[in-house]
Amino acid sequence: MIEEIGRIAVKVAGREAGRKCVIVDVLDKNFVLVTGPRELTGVRRRKANVAHLAFTPHKIEIQRNASDEEVMKALEKAGLIEYMKQKTKVEPKAIVS
Repeated sequence: MIEEIGRIAVKVAGREAGRKCVIVDVLDKNFVLVTGPRELTGVRRRKANVAHLAFTPHKIEIQRNASDEEVMKALEKAGLIEYMKQKTKVEPKAIVS
């Protein structure tokens, strides 16, 4: 299961498109709870559709519903702070009518 707790993803839709986030909980087959944390990437803790995420190969070890502080500590331990700060260019999807 690629949408797993601790997986780092890039938001590909919405105002936070191009920013990286961490999955902190899997709500159901279509939705997950993500956080940036906001101080690091600008992504606040919110529910996100898995169709609006692009998953990366990076994963950190965190507990379910980990706080932003716990996520920050895990990112520091994994050496991914600078990686998370980098914004990714997202190609807009073609609109099919």
